[in-house]
Amino acid sequence: MIRAPKRHVPSGYSLLELLAALALVAILAVIAYPGFAALLLDSRRDAVVSITVHAVHAARQFAAARGESMQLCGSRDAQRCSGQGDWSAGLLVVGSGGAVFRSLPLPTRDQGPRLRSNRPAITFDPGSSFASPATLTICDRRGSDAARAIIVSRSSRPRVSERDAGNRPLQC
Repeated sequence: MIRAPKRHVPSGYSLLELLAALALVAILAVIAYPGFAALLLDSRRDAVVSITVHAVHAARQFAAARGESMQLCGSRDAQRCSGQGDWSAGLLVVGSGGAVFRSLPLPTRDQGPRLRSNRPAITFDPGSSFASPATLTICDRRGSDAARAIIVSRSSRPRVSERDAGNRPLQC
């Protein structure tokens, strides 16, 4: 019995097939980038919202538990209140004697979300659980359309909103 010689079947992919696959991956990446960029900006904004709401609750609880006034304020050095309306560097919960009870850095970068307050500090009264009403606005490079506000009521309860306390659109 005479056997036919075996033919060599090439294995692997040709250069043309690899370039076509690479072009397809590049096209899909270009299409998907805007969606992923928006998702990343949303998650950074939501992280700042979450940390800020946590700081409001912490200041409120410290005031009730310690029986002394507490302040929530922005800080640039995690040691003292800045006295400014820009709270983007971090948050402090400070007692009436100036002792720092909690320092919360914010995950902001050069183009990350910015946190602004309409007050230099929010004061939480002991016992009554009253607070000075305030609106904290979080903005990123997308502007007012993607902004969020944390509105602290007189009863010291925070709520997150897409509009300010007067139900007006947020300004960044």
